[in-house]
Amino acid sequence: MPRLPLGEWVDSGVDFLQRHLSWLFDAISSLVTGMYDVVDAVLNGPEPLLLAGILAVLAWWLRGLLAAGLAFVGFALIDSIELWELAMSTLSLVLVATIVILVIAVPLGVWASRSATVSAVIRPVLDFMQTMPAMVYLIPGIIFFGVGVVPGIIATIIFALPPGVRMTELGIRQVDAELVEAAEAFGTSPRNTLLRVQLPLALPTIMAGINQVIMLGLSMVVIAGMVGGGGLGGAVYRAIGNVDIGLGFEAGVSIVILAMYLDRLTGALGRQVSPLGRRALAKAQAMSGSFKVWDHRPRPSVAVVGVVVLALVAGGMSIFGGGKSTTVAGEGDVGQGKKISMGYIPWDEGIASTFLWKELLERRGYEVEATQYEAGALYTGQANGQIDIQTDSWLPTTHASYWDKYQDRLEDMGAWYDETSLELSVPSYVKGVDSLADLKGKAGQFKGRIIGIEPSAGEMGILKDKILKEYGLEGEYKVVDGSTPGMLAELKRAYEKKEPVVVTLWSPHWAYNTYDLKKLKDPKGTWGSGDGVHTLARKGFSADNPGVAKWLKNFKMTEDQLTSLEAEIQGAGKGKEQDAVRAWLKDNPELADKWTPVSGVSKGANGKDERERPIEVAWFPWEEDIAATYLWKAVLEDRGYKMNLKQFEVGPMYTALSRGQIDVQFDGWLPNTQKKYWDKYGDKLSDLGAWYGPTSLEIAVPSYVKGVESLADLKGREDEFKGRIVGIEPGTETMNILKNKVLPGYGLDGDYKVVDSSTPGMLAELERSYAKKEPIAVMLWTPHWAYSEYELTKLEDPRKAFGEGDQIRTVANKDFPKNYPQLAKWFKDFKLSEEQLAGLENEIQKRGTGHEEEAVAAWMEKNPGIAPAIAPLSRFGGGRPRRRRPPP
Repeated sequence: MPRLPLGEWVDSGVDFLQRHLSWLFDAISSLVTGMYDVVDAVLNGPEPLLLAGILAVLAWWLRGLLAAGLAFVGFALIDSIELWELAMSTLSLVLVATIVILVIAVPLGVWASRSATVSAVIRPVLDFMQTMPAMVYLIPGIIFFGVGVVPGIIATIIFALPPGVRMTELGIRQVDAELVEAAEAFGTSPRNTLLRVQLPLALPTIMAGINQVIMLGLSMVVIAGMVGGGGLGGAVYRAIGNVDIGLGFEAGVSIVILAMYLDRLTGALGRQVSPLGRRALAKAQAMSGSFKVWDHRPRPSVAVVGVVVLALVAGGMSIFGGGKSTTVAGEGDVGQGKKISMGYIPWDEGIASTFLWKELLERRGYEVEATQYEAGALYTGQANGQIDIQTDSWLPTTHASYWDKYQDRLEDMGAWYDETSLELSVPSYVKGVDSLADLKGKAGQFKGRIIGIEPSAGEMGILKDKILKEYGLEGEYKVVDGSTPGMLAELKRAYEKKEPVVVTLWSPHWAYNTYDLKKLKDPKGTWGSGDGVHTLARKGFSADNPGVAKWLKNFKMTEDQLTSLEAEIQGAGKGKEQDAVRAWLKDNPELADKWTPVSGVSKGANGKDERERPIEVAWFPWEEDIAATYLWKAVLEDRGYKMNLKQFEVGPMYTALSRGQIDVQFDGWLPNTQKKYWDKYGDKLSDLGAWYGPTSLEIAVPSYVKGVESLADLKGREDEFKGRIVGIEPGTETMNILKNKVLPGYGLDGDYKVVDSSTPGMLAELERSYAKKEPIAVMLWTPHWAYSEYELTKLEDPRKAFGEGDQIRTVANKDFPKNYPQLAKWFKDFKLSEEQLAGLENEIQKRGTGHEEEAVAAWMEKNPGIAPAIAPLSRFGGGRPRRRRPPP
């Protein structure tokens, strides 16, 4: 019988749909992406334990106190193993898919229940959808929608839709026909019969269908992870690819917790919304007799109030919290936060080169996301423009099928490694097997197996389609599909036991340094000539990123460099690839500047003009820091320097300074207020001296508040101040001193509550109260412009609970004096008087946020000698300052 070209017909149909309905797929993709982004933002916005509390309240309402406690513990466990964000992404995927399924399944099930013809037509379609292997749906999903979360959601919708339709139809058909006839006999319209009789009575069955939809959706998350769907599925996929038992178990347990939570809640919800379910529940409760505390369930109104309150708290924390820290760029911030996506196959040289370039680009100021894919998904996503770069394309042989298909939508940046080869290898203790021909007749010795890697790899296709056939090994050996880590694990196990094993390998590979192996010769040349390892980019990447494209085209690695980097990554362990890259670059310091050269990046220690190297400056929103930072920005830009300003919280700022990611900050309150940071990082920092002092911390009240002159006077007057002391940013050392030393020291900790806020929030509250002449106590410090703006009383601290006054010091990273010798000298000599600082702060305050540079320019016009005083040109060794435009 002649072969039916079914696959060719399907290919033609897919091509036709791509050509003529691409607009529809784009619209669907945009809609699904928008839904997912909204749900994901809601779930990932609040603090994890706060959202866990909301979910626990829902469980309390629907299942009881015991279920609420178990739910909270389960979600807290997910947070404790640092998989919360991935779990919420997975929950977002399942919820979006379920919503879409319900919109389709319930009407379709209703239609099928009312029409035997419709039921007969859709039944085989549903059978096809449910029995087709779920992974098959990813193929058209990738082609029509690219990689990412959308094909995962679409595949989940198709796979999980049938139970929703079937159970809806079944539930309506099972409604007692006499009830339907009675409704119709009383003149009820078909629409009302459906809505008021059939659907309410069918709800238990429909809810069971929804439960099955959700469970099937969760079973699809791993498959979605294979195409970049992210979430816990991506973690499981990485764990499978890397044979990472720990990560696989953690991600698997997290999926189980989500599944159990959703299963129990949907089951309970089905009983709540169904009249029959409520009747059965009430009967069961009546028969149980004794009341059990763990079965207590609140009234719906109480549960709703609890959820609303927690949601409002979560929303408030999201708005007023510090948010996520921004990636800090290193030398030469040419990327300025521009996003670049990278994809990789879990091959050792691919992992090494991907995380190497991730680190190099992040040091240049780019924001890089690296995601693991199957080879086919990687090439398809790149051809569709969803992935910018991949660094492990083996051409012209191994990945020839992908290149032939997509080359008109890709850019070849050239080969960064040329001397490659594909081979089968055996341990050197296996005697008499030196070439591929020697494998003939020895299948029993190797258990009839050749241990392979990822089935989508081009090398596997060559092995199965050419090597076995050419050397007559087809019926004798079976190629075991797996993964690169799986193959290496099998090699390690066999090598330790001195057992014969034949594995799929390639050169270069660190395994040849770790084990004594023989590359089996290929006298017939079936493997073909060696490939080059190429970097590929999506079409148009060079035009969008000419600098990065130039770096990639000039990139080369030697075998020693590559194998040593691979060995470093292997030694660091799974999940620590970028840490290993950083350690390797530290041992090879010249390579970063060689591979990603930036005009103007130079070292003062090398005798080059230090003005060529941009200065990374950190600041946090305290008035004196804003003033000093923008003052130095104005002066140094006149001197030919470039400054990159980045706002931080205090803790991350010191961490970045200690790592060399930030050069300098001007607001080090030492030796007291920021003592814990200096104690932790002082050996990695440089103290460039104090520019203002002494400072003081204090609680201040308006001068119209009589009889309150010291902290001791606050005792017994908490009602007058509403029991509040308005603070600034929580977690700052200032607030820690206030809460842990000052209030207990004066016996105020039981009378007053410190309101966590922010510096602008505290000042706004002070302004509001001052305008109304209301008593208020605020956390303040000297110097501060508020003392010039308002008449305030600094409360005396006779017990010295706030400690001695600080100096405001300029703190830099360890190498700063070497990299910027002239700047280090200027910063050490820098001084501002209280009058100068207060005047500058006032000018900035009057002009408002976003106009700091204008305010500094105006203040410098009033203080014309300030720039020569703090950065004298006579010490610069030549050069004229640029003329600044006068302020408006």
